[in-house]
Amino acid sequence: MQEEAEAAGSTPDNPVIEIEKLVYGGSGLARRAGQVLLAPYVLPGEKVKLEVTRGVEARVVERLTDSPERVPAPCPYFGQCGGCQYQHARYSAQLNWKVDILREQFQRVGKFQFPGEIEIVSGPEYGYRNRSQFQMVDGRIGYFQEGTHHLVPVKDCAISSPKIIESLKKLRNLIPGFVHRFELFTNETQVQLNVLDTERPIAKRFFEACAEHVDGIMSPALDYESGGDVFRVSHGSFFQVNRFLIDKMLETAFKDIHAGELAFDLYCGVGLFTLPLARRFSKVTAVELGSSASRDLEFNLERANVTNVRAIKNLAESWLAGVTERPDFVLADPPRAGLGKQAVIEMNRLKPKDLVIVSCDPATLARDLAGLKAGGFELAAVTLVDQFPQTFHLEAIVRLRHSG
Repeated sequence: MQEEAEAAGSTPDNPVIEIEKLVYGGSGLARRAGQVLLAPYVLPGEKVKLEVTRGVEARVVERLTDSPERVPAPCPYFGQCGGCQYQHARYSAQLNWKVDILREQFQRVGKFQFPGEIEIVSGPEYGYRNRSQFQMVDGRIGYFQEGTHHLVPVKDCAISSPKIIESLKKLRNLIPGFVHRFELFTNETQVQLNVLDTERPIAKRFFEACAEHVDGIMSPALDYESGGDVFRVSHGSFFQVNRFLIDKMLETAFKDIHAGELAFDLYCGVGLFTLPLARRFSKVTAVELGSSASRDLEFNLERANVTNVRAIKNLAESWLAGVTERPDFVLADPPRAGLGKQAVIEMNRLKPKDLVIVSCDPATLARDLAGLKAGGFELAAVTLVDQFPQTFHLEAIVRLRHSG
């Protein structure tokens, strides 16, 4: 190794080091004289020269070897806009590395190992996003460079759906200039235009100007069909981002779950999991704090003529504290902050027979699972659902059963 480094022109300031692995966040980890360094856009096994920029953060001065999993990135903005971290990696390798990262989070954060196989659910690696957020600066539309407010103007986005790109190209020609941030959400027929961080009159003017020129632009809500159900999704309501994997997520979440009497759907949003639950269980309680999502939930239940669901507008852990009846099944789809200490305490008190967690953050998931395992829950299955190809983000669906 020393001879290779000398031949490659290694210096004390920029020695040649090898990337060990990818870590959550998208960076590659390397060690120099015992110090951990994190660098973007590298792959395991590659030999590089790194320059420390801040703390443990480093940049690649020179890449001396390429991983066999390295591929050309198809997007001209890759490495600039900060939205993707993995376009330089073969997709099959991305999936394997994400499984490794998930296991590492279990071990490092949760202090436990999952010995079973982690199933992978994936779909097309590009054109998958049904919701994309854009910035506007001086009439230019694009994304902020990662960690900055420097705008990278874009004409396209490789991970956004065709309908979003079609609308974006038309919006670029309008250049209204008085909106700072907006997002497009699509069901591939219509596009919901949501204006963010601006005054309501200006948002209305922006929408009206855009609606005149872009067919299918609408606000403030659209209908999204999934799993045989139709969901109204309003501005401000969360809905799953990957248009190819929503049905597969439903299938994974309810795999090996049998019909029963009572189920809870926590952090239920507009009811994506609630409506399928209502067909499996005699009684369902759906809990959601967000005002927009709560209104959509009630609308979706009424439109589907579902009568066995009780909708509760409350913080999940606050509502759980008053529950005394043991549920047969609980599904929780929390935000990145995870369930948190109080919700874990309540789950351990209620001891549902089956608990499924849909998580978008492996670190908070590992923390929550550690607390649930201490309360008598056992991990029955773990599935990596790659909702966000080409990025470091990962979704996991974990099924737990209580030993008591």
